[in-house]
Amino acid sequence: MTFSIVGQLGDSFGVAVASKFPFVGAVVPQARLGVGAVATQAMARVSYRETALATLADGGDAQAALRACTGPDDDRRHRQVGVVGVDSQATWTGDGCLPWAGGVSGRHETGGYAIQGNILTGADVVAAMEEAWLSTAGSSLTDRLLAALLAGDTAGGDSRGRQGAAMYAVQPGAGYDACGVLADVRVDDHPQAPEELARLLTMNDLLFGRPEEVQPLTGALAEEVAARLARLGHEADGDVQAALERWVSEANYEMRLTPDGIDTKVLAALREVTAP
Repeated sequence: MTFSIVGQLGDSFGVAVASKFPFVGAVVPQARLGVGAVATQAMARVSYRETALATLADGGDAQAALRACTGPDDDRRHRQVGVVGVDSQATWTGDGCLPWAGGVSGRHETGGYAIQGNILTGADVVAAMEEAWLSTAGSSLTDRLLAALLAGDTAGGDSRGRQGAAMYAVQPGAGYDACGVLADVRVDDHPQAPEELARLLTMNDLLFGRPEEVQPLTGALAEEVAARLARLGHEADGDVQAALERWVSEANYEMRLTPDGIDTKVLAALREVTAP
């Protein structure tokens, strides 16, 4: 009932998933810093997540994690699971999963990946996801996971339609207060869930990302920013940086705040909110 990708980019791990199933983000994905990531689906067994990660944390590889999950499980033939560790990856599809069902795993440059799905329109869904993952090498982890998920959806995805989607990813120092959670975004019930996930991930990046392409507040840019802030009730009074900090905190963009100027995405947001 689901298609997912578990991926690694160096020391970062994540899972992206979509399904004709609501609240899929509460069931399928999990990841742990320094350890790996896992997706459990089909007739999902939520305990697989902790079992797989615990096995990886104890030094086992992805195949060992799969064995730890499926070995003692009498219903394993109805399960599907993908696991990526620090230096290993594996996917399992039980022979009782509803067709089309299958998966692929591999390792390319900066890390491993495991892609799997069941009740899909066909094998081309998994193939399209793998192609998208490989072709986006050099992009961020979240961008690559999303690209793979959208490619699978475009190829047909879940044969029953769309309803839920989610991404969970971890990266050292990422997220609010450097908690390590790069993305924890869920679309619980939406007719175009993968596209809605993409929209929310853009918002997630704006709110929780780090400053990038910072421009100093001097000259014409300083004048523009001061004028736009004034329209929002934040007069610069000779200190554009202080006025910007007040608005950024009000708008919840404080993770992108920098004393060196204005982050490019914050500037875009300011321009959008003050557009004529």
